[in-house]
Amino acid sequence: MIPCLNKKLFGVECPGCGIQRSLSLVIHGEFTAAFKMYPAIYLLILLFTFIGLNFFFKFKNSNKIISILAITSIITIILSFIIKKII
Repeated sequence: MIPCLNKKLFGVECPGCGIQRSLSLVIHGEFTAAFKMYPAIYLLILLFTFIGLNFFFKFKNSNKIISILAITSIITIILSFIIKKII
C-alpha cells in the first residue's frame, strides 16, 4: 500500500486515509469490513463506474446524477472523517 504522505509528514490522518485498504477489502469480498474502514467506498465505486459507463454510453441527466453522487460522496467522506476524529 502507498503510505499517506499527510500522515507521514504531519502525523495526522487525512480524509482519504483508508481508501486503499477498503478497496482491497472489497476486492477480497470483505464488504462489511470495507464499509467500516471507509464508509464512502461504495459511493465512490458507484460514481467512478457511472462516469466510466457514461464515457461510452451517454445517459440522460448524467451531469445531474454525477453531481448528486459526487456531493453525497464528499459529504460521507467529511462526516466519517469527523466521526473518526471524535471517537
